[in-house]
Amino acid sequence: MDIEKDSIQFKKIMKENGEYLIRLAFSYVKNWSTAEDIVQEVFVTYYQKSDQFEKRSSIRTYLAKITVNKCHDYLRNWKNKIPFYTNLLMRQSLSNQDSPEKLVINKDKNDRLIQEILDMSIKYREVILLFYYQEFTILEISNILNISENTIKTRLSRAKAILKSKLDGIEWEVILREQS
Repeated sequence: MDIEKDSIQFKKIMKENGEYLIRLAFSYVKNWSTAEDIVQEVFVTYYQKSDQFEKRSSIRTYLAKITVNKCHDYLRNWKNKIPFYTNLLMRQSLSNQDSPEKLVINKDKNDRLIQEILDMSIKYREVILLFYYQEFTILEISNILNISENTIKTRLSRAKAILKSKLDGIEWEVILREQS
């Protein structure tokens, strides 16, 4: 009976977190099927080691940390030679009332922002993605990446400065907040 209860709980965890973890993995590896494979490995790892979960953070944060680690392993193994494409986390938040010109301008800004984020080194890209797109707090990002909060703050600050210098005149933080 305990095994059946564990199985039901595990299925619930998979259902509640699966899509979210795939999007998180996708933001790293930029390939949907690879992201799905990584998340499958995450759930296998969690199932095998669920007794090690100490509940010091939420299950979502714990699974996100495993996902990020698996993505890092993947990227190290494949030398980060994955083709770029622009559909990463693109969620248009534009209203139907916008003029065609404004739609084109906003799409261009969004495309340029995504290009600049993806061109950043992984240490800056991941804090931007986790903070703005995944909406993790500094503490949660610190736990996920196993790095001090001050290091996360520094990387986030440097990443913002990089984006500001490359996207002069574009209110990139507004665009990021609209997408999340």
